[in-house]
Amino acid sequence: MRRFTDISKLPDNARGASAALGNFDGVHLGHQHVLDIARRPDAPLGVVTFEPHPRQVFAPDAPPFRLMNAEARAHRLEKLGVDLLFEVPFNTALTQLSPREFAQQILSDKLGLAHVVTGSDFRFGHDRAGDAAMLSELGDALGFEVTIANLMETDGTQVSSTRIRQALSDGDPALAAQLLGHLHRIEGPVLHGEKRGRTLGYPTANMAIDGLHPPRFGVYAVTVEVQDGPHKGSYGGVASLGVRPMFGENVPNLETFLFDFDGDLYGRHLSVGLVAYLRGEETFDGLEALIAQMDRDSARARAALA
Repeated sequence: MRRFTDISKLPDNARGASAALGNFDGVHLGHQHVLDIARRPDAPLGVVTFEPHPRQVFAPDAPPFRLMNAEARAHRLEKLGVDLLFEVPFNTALTQLSPREFAQQILSDKLGLAHVVTGSDFRFGHDRAGDAAMLSELGDALGFEVTIANLMETDGTQVSSTRIRQALSDGDPALAAQLLGHLHRIEGPVLHGEKRGRTLGYPTANMAIDGLHPPRFGVYAVTVEVQDGPHKGSYGGVASLGVRPMFGENVPNLETFLFDFDGDLYGRHLSVGLVAYLRGEETFDGLEALIAQMDRDSARARAALA
């Protein structure tokens, strides 16, 4: 997959795509439906999205809400067969474009799209004045085809990033995975921490969750993809997501213990998939009680993964 963060001057062989258009936060089943409509045998499959997410520009002080960062989104789209990823810089200048200016300057002139697919709830242009029907009219005038995809439901539940965030807040990663079509994953580099887990017999890989919607704090059974380095591969594990109340810390992070693993992961990129919620955060009467609970957590996580 070729990824473009600067769309000011694209090579000729990056034009003419059939592209899905939207934010693609989570790359859930609804997004995958739009991608499937955009697939054509005679054109590369593209995605046009925005970075940062528009909500970060319009509501910069809002609590973290993203389901995945830009890197995780790119990894997921590549797995789904996307050929061209266009990350349009979302800034004040872009918000001032009228719907027609956006369609002409971005979709037609800069990206040279042949076909655009978007959801029926898509809004664009200054003051969100444009909708999917207007985009279709503009496409006719500017020379690109537009297909409008209906919103998806599964088991009577609308598939949306908002619904997935709620499932994660409720400690229901199984429902989130059902709506996503894949496990909810937290991706990023392994950071140096307090190295407290080593002394407890449970060395963990520590990762930040800055900018991401925090799932319910607690302990999870997880699958882990080590994405680079000599230990690249897939592992099972148990992870603690939260602020470590027993040690008086208040910055949320993710600490993952990989089963049957021995090695150094500092600086490596991990993708941690939430499989099952095991329990909430707790404070224990001493390290022996904590270690005993970690033993029980590991046994439950292995059973959940089996």
